[in-house]
Amino acid sequence: MDMSGYPLNPIALELGPIQVHWYGIIIGVGIALGLYLAMRESERLGWNKDIFADLIIWAIPAAIVCARIYYVLFEWEYYSQHPGDIIKIWRGGIAIHGALIGSVASAFVFSKVRNISFWKLADIAAPSIILGQAIGRWGNFMNQEAHGDEVSRTFLENLHLPDFIINQMYIEGTYYHPTFLYESIWNVIGFVILLSLRRTSIRQGEIFLSYLIWYSIGRFFIEGLRTDSLMLSEYLRMAQVISIVLLFIAIILWIVRRKTGMASSKYNVKEE
Repeated sequence: MDMSGYPLNPIALELGPIQVHWYGIIIGVGIALGLYLAMRESERLGWNKDIFADLIIWAIPAAIVCARIYYVLFEWEYYSQHPGDIIKIWRGGIAIHGALIGSVASAFVFSKVRNISFWKLADIAAPSIILGQAIGRWGNFMNQEAHGDEVSRTFLENLHLPDFIINQMYIEGTYYHPTFLYESIWNVIGFVILLSLRRTSIRQGEIFLSYLIWYSIGRFFIEGLRTDSLMLSEYLRMAQVISIVLLFIAIILWIVRRKTGMASSKYNVKEE
């Protein structure tokens, strides 16, 4: 008996020739919720809450463009032959590390223009970023992408997953590891940890660095299960290499900032 069920429709709404994909809706929800949380926290710390509303105007386009460029560069063999597909981000194909590079770069420039602390800006944004990533992985779920190696239905049932997830992991006659779910859960745990750090006497910059450390550890191991990784070479997965680099950069910055006194200011000090 066929127990596979049917995959969910990745298209949420069709208005004539216009198709609204669940991928875009889910990403939009993640961005909106992250913005709301950042605005509330910035106001609590004495900043104008509109700072993040202004930042997102620049950060989101930069993140999307860099995420797509990052992905296209490592899949250039395909996109060089299909240049019309480069702009079709609704089909997936954006890299989180590229988005992170674009958003952090735009935030750094923004902080200099506004004459505010980049580290405090990044600290406030960190829980929003990892929550957005946790939500965004469900866009991959709807597209049946970012999955791992083949598994059996029994394996998935033993994880006590609901049927809608198990059925969505049935792709062209085969069941796959729901690596999107593993990363989403890892990021939700990270979100809770980062919120908890806000209640401590942690110093400026260290919530953001904690985010980089937590996310990089999880991404390194989960990436090893995936079948669609961007490859740096035959054996090196780009996301794993970047995760290791970010992990070491974050640890080194943490130590250097502590030793040099650059991290003397506490995160929870309210600005008047």
